[in-house]
Amino acid sequence: MPSTNGHGLKRAILYVILYARVSTDEQARSGYSLAQQIEALREYAAREGYEVLEEIVDPGQSGASLERPGMDRVRDLVGAGGVSVVLAQDRDRFAREPAYHYLLRREFEEHGTKMRALNDRGDDSPEGELTDGVLDQFAKYQRAKTMEMTRRGKLRKAREGNVIASNRPPFGFHYNDTRDNFVVAEEEMRVVARIFRMLGEVGTSLNQVKRTLEREGVPTPNGKRNWGKFFVRECVKNDVYKPHNRDEIEALVERGQMAKEVAARLDPALAHGVWWFNRYRVKTKQVSERGENGIRYKKRAVYTPKPPEEWIAVPVPASGVPRECIDAAREAIAGNVRASRNGGRSWELSGGIARCALCGWSMKTSTVTSGNSPKVNHYYRCMKVHAGYENGPCSNRKSHRADRLEPLVWHYVSGAMKDPESLRSDLDRYIELERGPGRRGDPDREALLWADRLADVERRRGKYQEAFAADAMTLPELKGRLAELEETRKTAKYELAALREHEERISELERDRDVVLDSLEAQAPEALDSLTAEQRQQWYRLLRLRADVHPDGTVEVSWAGAPPSEAVCETATIRPSPSWASLSPSP
Repeated sequence: MPSTNGHGLKRAILYVILYARVSTDEQARSGYSLAQQIEALREYAAREGYEVLEEIVDPGQSGASLERPGMDRVRDLVGAGGVSVVLAQDRDRFAREPAYHYLLRREFEEHGTKMRALNDRGDDSPEGELTDGVLDQFAKYQRAKTMEMTRRGKLRKAREGNVIASNRPPFGFHYNDTRDNFVVAEEEMRVVARIFRMLGEVGTSLNQVKRTLEREGVPTPNGKRNWGKFFVRECVKNDVYKPHNRDEIEALVERGQMAKEVAARLDPALAHGVWWFNRYRVKTKQVSERGENGIRYKKRAVYTPKPPEEWIAVPVPASGVPRECIDAAREAIAGNVRASRNGGRSWELSGGIARCALCGWSMKTSTVTSGNSPKVNHYYRCMKVHAGYENGPCSNRKSHRADRLEPLVWHYVSGAMKDPESLRSDLDRYIELERGPGRRGDPDREALLWADRLADVERRRGKYQEAFAADAMTLPELKGRLAELEETRKTAKYELAALREHEERISELERDRDVVLDSLEAQAPEALDSLTAEQRQQWYRLLRLRADVHPDGTVEVSWAGAPPSEAVCETATIRPSPSWASLSPSP
């Protein structure tokens, strides 16, 4: 990097963050696009004499949301100060929503940081900002156009009688060479036929089917060992396995769910399965949540059923499973409901209160009987004890007796609850932590930014209308500009609603704190020892209790939602005692 600017004066070091993002899982796996972006950014930074502070990538992340691990890291570094520029290859790598560009730019400017992209066409002048704004709107238009073209292309393909290929076809089928329909996978289909026979002819329960397949080592569709009852149930209900005769195909045509041309191509002497498309409207959104290991990111999908007249039926090869066997299996599970696993008791630590200390997963409950003996034991056990989970099963395979674990936890918690002042201090600290700036930034400051953005929308709306009234803008141009403003307004409204939800959560925490403390003051301390299991669990939920159970029976207890490793409230390690019965609550 040059040390002078040509006049003998020492040049200040400009620290830059290089940011790259790809939006599809395929790009994220290949890594090519990320590597290309970073290489181009490195060359530009070297040419301009920037000092690279950090290279940050967001593989497989959508630009339609700011809730991305890489972008959170960028915002953290900018907030810490000392960053001159955040550099991306294209403006849409930062975000595809112009409103999000506005928020990031304003946030970065407060810390003396600029947003730059290699495809910037403007500068910091009003004209330059206008040029970049046009580019942002064009990128958004291109994304919407691509999504709409993809959607319409899939609909057209399905109406023409073609399957829309996904990562994996239904179990028992493979894709054909052109990946627009199925071919029967004989070995897998024999497993499918066996499932139908066990349910419809033998009268086997869903749970017995699951255990039989696992005991015999039959691999699941994804190659794992453990079968799920939900998959077996959905397999039975899937029309792709059910043979449809000519009359049933004609009925689909009459309802408008299959094109006449598609039905006419089918051999009337053969039965066909039906693969359904366009049955649900899916809206996917990425959100961040505070977990036991800090911030985690997940995609949340909302499925909304569409009217049956919008469904598209695609004929596929018959599975070969007899129709009467399929009908019998469906009848056998028609009244099937998920059995209760509470064993006739109330579990104080269920619902995520008791967690495995090794992997952080919730502990599941189970009830065990010994043959014809009336003795019944109830246990807590890590949910991740089986193989088939990502990164393998948890090594904590110990089952913990509920009648020992529950009194152990309550003995400690009730003792702490008998000191309300200390409890108030703990809860106050947790609320302050939740209220303070987080990974998203200062909520109050962001609310002001979005409110300012809304006001700017209204100002610009008035100017556009004045320009139209003065014949400086055509009606189509006015409609286009107003549509852009409406999208920005919706985004700002959404973000303000999210910030309001945050404030409501703080208010809820404060109400829960007051309920806890008022209730403790209203009753004698010894009354805590006579609470029922349901009442204890209510206390645990108000306190946001967490009990991390180790294989040796050691329990780490914390409350107000903080993990033991970074607890803001009191954390205790309690060990089971040989005289555990003395810790049981009074009847």
